[in-house]
Amino acid sequence: MKLSKLLICTLMLSFSTVGFAQVENAGGVRKRTEKENKDKNTTSGVTDRMQGFFQKKETHDADLSYMKQVYRRLDLDKGPNAALYYPEDVIDGQENLFRIILRLVVDGKVPAYEYLDGREIFTDQYKVQVGEMLDRFGIYGQLAKGSTEKNPKYFIEEADVPTNQVMNYYILEKWEFDRRSSSMKTSVEAICPVLNRYSDYGGEDRYPMFWVKFDNLRPYLAQQYVFISDDNNIPQYSLDDYFNLGLYDGEIYKTRNLRNQSLAQMFPDEDDLKHAQDSIDNHLRNYGKNLWVPSREEYLAMRENEGKKKKGEEKTAAVSEELPERTLSGEETVVTQTEEENEEQAISARAKKKTTKKKAAKKPKVSSSAASNSSAEKSVRRRKKG
Repeated sequence: MKLSKLLICTLMLSFSTVGFAQVENAGGVRKRTEKENKDKNTTSGVTDRMQGFFQKKETHDADLSYMKQVYRRLDLDKGPNAALYYPEDVIDGQENLFRIILRLVVDGKVPAYEYLDGREIFTDQYKVQVGEMLDRFGIYGQLAKGSTEKNPKYFIEEADVPTNQVMNYYILEKWEFDRRSSSMKTSVEAICPVLNRYSDYGGEDRYPMFWVKFDNLRPYLAQQYVFISDDNNIPQYSLDDYFNLGLYDGEIYKTRNLRNQSLAQMFPDEDDLKHAQDSIDNHLRNYGKNLWVPSREEYLAMRENEGKKKKGEEKTAAVSEELPERTLSGEETVVTQTEEENEEQAISARAKKKTTKKKAAKKPKVSSSAASNSSAEKSVRRRKKG
């Protein structure tokens, strides 16, 4: 009996060790390498299960019928984007987006990649060296304890973090139409913080720092809740929800193209630039809707809305025709020329009516002699010749 129990225990231990030493890969199972075992659970607060939950599955190329990459500029002065800037300082464990990104990059938990101005390559060759990056942008960082030459780690004081200078973000969006699900999918691929600094001549210059892949940030952004509006002081959405739901307000400044030109280079005129931005945005948002014929219910609802719009336009047109054309200057009302003509015509019509009534009331007076003469003439005409 004891021998059987020992055998069962040893078998259970062997199966459990095999389970911990294996990982899934493309539907199969393989052994975890020594490096993966060392790196497992090294990140504080984020487990492998959390990272796997936030890891996005790429859409297969055979299922894609349309794909567009768009660059947007998020201005933190705009109301919807204020959730990324506040709080400026760390308050009760709450941090803004730049503090989270810089802390993760400096600690080596999230890799950063070089900003290549439209040719982003997220490979090990273009990873950012943290020390060089801090020196380049003038951010004072100290070597942390336990850092080595091969694996240097830095520590930045809270007062040395240039939070008030990061007033813009660049984000890389990907729009994909999945023919399998017949839907347009939008996702944020990467985020780039931008430093805004004033030059010696008074102008404001922008310095893009680095790109960070959004999927690597998601486990940490999901733990940080922010205020979306001033009306409700309960932080109901996380930073991960903020980007996935598209709650930000950003203008398109570039699309992926062969010449690698921005929209400002392609459209120098401001009006043409604004028109191009709006047309690209509308095309992306309505791409999926224009592919399919609406159902019977949708078609009837569209017809009903069109009928309501036409009735409203007719009512407004009728009201505008009935209202007198008057212009106000101060407290006196000045009658326009059309009304003066209408009043003159009405007065002349009244005068004509009065004159016709007077003529109809007056009868001509006929004298007796004239009456007798007329009767005599009539009698002579009727007399027969003898």
